[in-house]
Amino acid sequence: MQRRRLLGSAIAGTALAATAAAVPAHAGGRRVKTGIEVLADDDFAELAGQRVGVISNPTGVLPDLSHEVDLMHESGKVDIVAVFGPEHGFRGVSQAGEGEDFFLDPKTGIPVYNAYNDKDRMAELLAEAGVETLVFDIQDVGARFYTYIWTMYLALEAAGQLGLRFVVLDRPNPGTGRAASGPVLHPEHATFVGLKPIAQRHGMTVGELARFFNHEFLPEPADLTVVKMSGWKRDMYFEDTGLPWIAPSPNMPTVATAIAYPGTCLFEASALSEGRGTTKPFELLGAPEIDHTWSEAVQGLPGARFREAYFTPTFSKWATKVCGGVELQVTDRRDFDPIRTGLAMIIEQRRLFPQYGWRSQDVTSFWLDKLTGNQAVRLAIEDGAEVDDLAPLWAEELDAFSEQRESYLLYRHTAQ
Repeated sequence: MQRRRLLGSAIAGTALAATAAAVPAHAGGRRVKTGIEVLADDDFAELAGQRVGVISNPTGVLPDLSHEVDLMHESGKVDIVAVFGPEHGFRGVSQAGEGEDFFLDPKTGIPVYNAYNDKDRMAELLAEAGVETLVFDIQDVGARFYTYIWTMYLALEAAGQLGLRFVVLDRPNPGTGRAASGPVLHPEHATFVGLKPIAQRHGMTVGELARFFNHEFLPEPADLTVVKMSGWKRDMYFEDTGLPWIAPSPNMPTVATAIAYPGTCLFEASALSEGRGTTKPFELLGAPEIDHTWSEAVQGLPGARFREAYFTPTFSKWATKVCGGVELQVTDRRDFDPIRTGLAMIIEQRRLFPQYGWRSQDVTSFWLDKLTGNQAVRLAIEDGAEVDDLAPLWAEELDAFSEQRESYLLYRHTAQ
């Protein structure tokens, strides 16, 4: 590989008010209010007199860390008839690729249904529960293959078919909403890690995505309301909001994980461990037989540095085996391009340690194609492409998506 090309730059009232005072303000002296806070400030008027279903998980909290389902239930002002859990479940007890079986929530007595990855069942569940208004509130991380947005999509689709209201309580995109990046999904590669053609790093909030999905992809749009955040601007990272970080899933423990994830999640498509079963998933990457030469080869990528690392995953790929590899540390988020970085790391790993190839279901079904949304990226890498040869493969489609999404954005581009 030509080193200069790899190393080049990348382009509820009083109680709530008391709670808010205890949460650190961001650098501008303000704190973002999420959609659930705005809803509670208005005494839940948006949901009054309706049979409400809630799609949420452990991230559906207020600044005092109380959960919105508990708060709405205890208020007596919201008739919650059902809760629907996404991947990992409503209370967050399941690992990747798993939901929760039906149960009665022991704290509230509300029935909880598994809404993970079942297109044909969503409308049936909503009808069975007698839902009139469906509320969605889950912290997303901004990557197309993070499945919560596709649970939202299926729920929107079902709501449109059944004539239900759909209310999104908006939350920040932790990696900012500045711009979309990466390849756009091709329909033939649609799976539950990407059902519709959006960019790999979409740069939108869930409320904005709901608007986009509802009008661009659904033949029967739902009656959609987005309860906007107060105080969020597109250039904010999560720490700027003053909000508490709750791990959106078991392998997303920190904001740093979420920043790296849109790129290093691509290692799920390889034989390497992506760090599941360690304390730093998506930041620790490696496999047995990998040594210091990989970390040396990727030094100098913009906005990042790499430590030679050794680790033993407790589960998932290479469980109980000592792995060599790298620890990725982001040093400058504005210079860091997670997708370019992840692809550059893959190219170098395959050059140095070709014995660790692609993960596939069969010879025609590669996980990388599902994650990038096309086969062109994989084929180019196999053909010896440099990292800077890859972005032109999706540039035209990304430009079109970026223009398409513009009318659905709800927040200003810079903080003032």
